[in-house]
Amino acid sequence: MEESQPTSAKPRWTIRKSIEIPPKLQCDVCLDVFSDPVITPCGHNFCRICLKQCWDNSQIYSCPYCKKTFSKRPELKINTTLRYLTLIFKEQFSLRRSEVLCDICDESKLKALKSCLTCQMSYCETHLNTHEKFHIKKHKLLDPVENIKLYICEKHERPLELFCRDDQTCVCVFCTDGDHKNHNTVPLEEESKEKKTQLMKTQPDIQQMIQERIKKIQDIKHSAELRKRSREQEKAASFEIFSDLIRSIERCQTELLEMMEQEQKSEEKQDEDLIKDLEQEITELKLRDSELLEKITHSEDHLNIIQIYSSFPYIPPDMKNWSEISMKTHVSVETLRRALTQLQETLNEKLIQTELIEKQQYAVDVTLDPDTAHPNLILSEDRKQVKHGDIKHKLPDNPERFDPCANVLGKEGFTSGRFYFEVQVNDKTNWVLGVARESIDRKGTIRMSPLNGFWTVALWNEKDYKACTDWSVSLCLKVKPQKVGVFVDYEEGLVCFYDVGSRSHIYSYTAQTFTEKLFPLFSPCPNDKGKNSAPMIISPVHYNK
Repeated sequence: MEESQPTSAKPRWTIRKSIEIPPKLQCDVCLDVFSDPVITPCGHNFCRICLKQCWDNSQIYSCPYCKKTFSKRPELKINTTLRYLTLIFKEQFSLRRSEVLCDICDESKLKALKSCLTCQMSYCETHLNTHEKFHIKKHKLLDPVENIKLYICEKHERPLELFCRDDQTCVCVFCTDGDHKNHNTVPLEEESKEKKTQLMKTQPDIQQMIQERIKKIQDIKHSAELRKRSREQEKAASFEIFSDLIRSIERCQTELLEMMEQEQKSEEKQDEDLIKDLEQEITELKLRDSELLEKITHSEDHLNIIQIYSSFPYIPPDMKNWSEISMKTHVSVETLRRALTQLQETLNEKLIQTELIEKQQYAVDVTLDPDTAHPNLILSEDRKQVKHGDIKHKLPDNPERFDPCANVLGKEGFTSGRFYFEVQVNDKTNWVLGVARESIDRKGTIRMSPLNGFWTVALWNEKDYKACTDWSVSLCLKVKPQKVGVFVDYEEGLVCFYDVGSRSHIYSYTAQTFTEKLFPLFSPCPNDKGKNSAPMIISPVHYNK
């Protein structure tokens, strides 16, 4: 297809210096924002004028980007989507064209007021008056444009006055007799009006999308601020914890050195005492040996010598058997082992304390659900306490209510995230505490286990602590918990129990799979003739940062 030579350069766009042109909206030839972008058969985009100039000045038709060569000059099609995006970009970032000057003025060119599509010229006020005298009704005028060729059909050199809806491109009247014959074409004004109406209809949606994204930015910034604040608190807490651990290690080291020093002094004193005893015995033996030697050396009386032997034992009876006394030749590591064991216990305690403090951040407000409470249970007015009353109240036997097991669930359920709550159990001889899934059996005999949807720990007979697993695990606790903390991480499948008073770990269910809503579960257990009358109390969490 023959294409006319451009009469002017591609219009330049002035952009605020702070705005950088996105690479996908930048022509690889002129490195400016696309102007009427066309697409090559190899899929690359260029300004129509830039590509036209490249091919007009060469006998080889190749892509300026990938250098792919075409056997004949390709027919260029406007990339309407890319053109729309560049127009939005230009409008969004206040792009402006350079001033359009009159094409008729010879020397000092004046600013053009109008451009004529028919003449393909721009006119200042003086030359526009002259133009209108001859062509006032025949020629189509528009606001001045720098490159009027963009408004002219390259093939027929006629104004682009129509829009082909089939090919979604602007055409001239001659195009309707050629490539766009029998196509659905409408005047540009009509299509422009329709497109404008459609764009106006999208405004509320766009504004909503803008507001949604602004809100999302605010949410991200808020989350980032909270995360930063939390991270700073975590760093401060970590510094304090490690400082405390260092002090504990230094204190342990000092105590160990003092203990080893005392042991060394004790061993040295023992060695000195042994040496003193040995020296004393040596002195006695020497005297005895000298006395005996004096008696037998100068005596010729055989009978006397035999009598001396019988009455004067060579070795005194009060002498120690030193062969039975062994001496330590190395230092025992038992002291060091005990110290390290104690240090390890201290470190474990510190870690558990830190862990509990971290869990307490997820404290939630738990209240009891009276619709699930066994008829024998008595709930406080604020729904924070529950105890066994021995008397069965007349209550609706709804499906949610436990019977005959003396249980009650929390009112609030959880399907995601983390949550933590604390319960006082002091003065009780029996209790069960934990969480349960929504679909658990509530009627008849219930065996509490993860398999049946329960994750709990319990106290039986005042001293037997159990984790109610599928096979029941006995728990060895150093002290009797007065308040128990329960932590759940839904996504991690984790349920942990803590002794809040001693800040120690009781038991954890790990690697569980939760697919239903989880509810806190409480069982104060039977009253046992008043021995177990104390209530279970949901306590406010005192989070020590």
